[in-house]
Amino acid sequence: MNTRNETDRLLALRKLNLLDSAPTEAFDRITRMAARVFGLPIAAVSLTDSDRQWFKSRVGMAHTAIPRIKAPCASVADSGALLVIDDLYEDAFFRDSHLAHSGVRFYAGAPLTTSDGFNLGAICVLGLEPRTISATERDALTDLAAMVMAQIELQHTLGRVDPLSGMPNRKQFIEDYADLQMDRPHGEQRVAVLVNMANQEQLNNAARVMGASYFDDLVNEAIISYRAVMGNEHTVYQLAATQFITIAPPGAGDGAGAGAYRARLAHWLGSRGQWSTSRFVTTPAIGIAPFQLGRTDCLDVLRIAQNAMQDAHQTGQLIGTYSSAQDEAYRRRFTLLNAFDAALGDTSQLRLVYQPRIDLISGACIGAEALLRWRHPELGDVPPGEFIPVVEQTSMVRAATSWVLREAVRQLAAWHGAGLRLQMSVNVSAANLLEADFVSTVTALLNQHRMAPGWLELEVTESAIMENQGTALATLAALDQAGVRLAIDDFGTGYSSLSYLQSMPAHVVKIDQSFVRNMAGGERNRTLVNTMISLSHELGFRVVAEGIETDDVRQLLHDQGCDEGQGYLFARPLAPEELFAWCARAQASAAASEATARAPWKPICAAPEPGMHTAT
Repeated sequence: MNTRNETDRLLALRKLNLLDSAPTEAFDRITRMAARVFGLPIAAVSLTDSDRQWFKSRVGMAHTAIPRIKAPCASVADSGALLVIDDLYEDAFFRDSHLAHSGVRFYAGAPLTTSDGFNLGAICVLGLEPRTISATERDALTDLAAMVMAQIELQHTLGRVDPLSGMPNRKQFIEDYADLQMDRPHGEQRVAVLVNMANQEQLNNAARVMGASYFDDLVNEAIISYRAVMGNEHTVYQLAATQFITIAPPGAGDGAGAGAYRARLAHWLGSRGQWSTSRFVTTPAIGIAPFQLGRTDCLDVLRIAQNAMQDAHQTGQLIGTYSSAQDEAYRRRFTLLNAFDAALGDTSQLRLVYQPRIDLISGACIGAEALLRWRHPELGDVPPGEFIPVVEQTSMVRAATSWVLREAVRQLAAWHGAGLRLQMSVNVSAANLLEADFVSTVTALLNQHRMAPGWLELEVTESAIMENQGTALATLAALDQAGVRLAIDDFGTGYSSLSYLQSMPAHVVKIDQSFVRNMAGGERNRTLVNTMISLSHELGFRVVAEGIETDDVRQLLHDQGCDEGQGYLFARPLAPEELFAWCARAQASAAASEATARAPWKPICAAPEPGMHTAT
């Protein structure tokens, strides 16, 4: 045997990713046909590995492999010629073979030869009695071998192999998974391992500098080292430019085997300096997805493996394992996201509630913040802290803000028409500030309801402004020019940059509730809030404190010169009619308090004109 030719032959065989792959009906059909054509009980598609004959397909035999030494199929692979042995017992070389010892007497095999001339093994038929073979049967066996090779080439070239790496792709993974479920015990615990060699930001940076071919080298070196550490029995499938997935052997999914397998994966990543040329510019992550054959859908395996890998990236860990609890949270977020689109067109699901804003000096209710609420027909009330962050990450945030603005301005006009003169505050997102027609949409809405622009205040967070500072500031400047009031929401939790505070055309700073609630906890917290108030006043902002829940905190804020406050001390968010009634009660209470010498502090409802809302 020529050693160099044998090395090339084995390389060609392994590149096809047939060894140790699951049985497939396409090959089994040909094997059954061979057994019927020859009227024999045993037939196989046999691939010649370095030390074994491995059966990709088999009929009439229980084992999946036999030793290569003295295997007739190995001789077919070595010679590239059809081999017929009428009686193994009478053959001087094969009478001591594994097949002869197992009772096989007759053998006939035709070579499986690639278009490059590499002999992968043979399709063979075996009998338990001696027999001869006719010329017609020789031709039939040769045709069957050609059919096997056509199937191999078909699977390798038509949509199942990545054209650049030569690795089986996602489609092949799905088909092999289905075959694995048929071949292995139902409910068997297994593990899928997804490897991602770089996060999205690293991919973008590398693509700009190195080009797309950089990823091919990155994955190829990773796969070679992966197989060297984890074993060649792993069939590796390429899912994306820098992602590949494999299914671990039985025993790696539970008990001590799971821990040992994870340790091997960690060792492989830990030795990255020895095999990776990109270890300083990319960060790999592994997602481990345990599953049970016959009980977990293939696409679900891919999904949870991706989730586990992304969790590893986000947490800064090298390896992430699928969590059912985390997965349930992802599923709920996705469900909410899909359902929210329908809710935007269903007037029975979305509504606004309004939380009063109180002047801390006079006790007057001078405004209200519009807050979105969602009552899903099946899920019930969905907390805003759950659905709003999800919506804000999608393009639906623009439609959501548009819905809130229309409803809030309509309600503002209705209140004014009924004699309740309040200012309306509405939250807007970073995406809204990037809309080319956002300013004209807001002003058109105000004109439609004949509301002066100063009665509307738009709240925006610091981080939203900084995402695209140039465009955001230009939009805010245009809103300010149109007379719409602007507020910096959640102040203190974002960048809090003095330079950007100086340049932002805002009128109000809203101190985040996390600072306000901690004021009673110590002098340091009170000093921090006092500094925020003083700084904001020095820069010309009116200051609103969020999250006031106790009268002690209200008094502290009043003493520090804070202008306004909102929180549960005054009122929880109220429906429109409830806010109207609340303001009526507050006015009545204020009138009664004026007749009492030492009356306790209570809010009243008397809003000043928009022009009076200036910094103090």
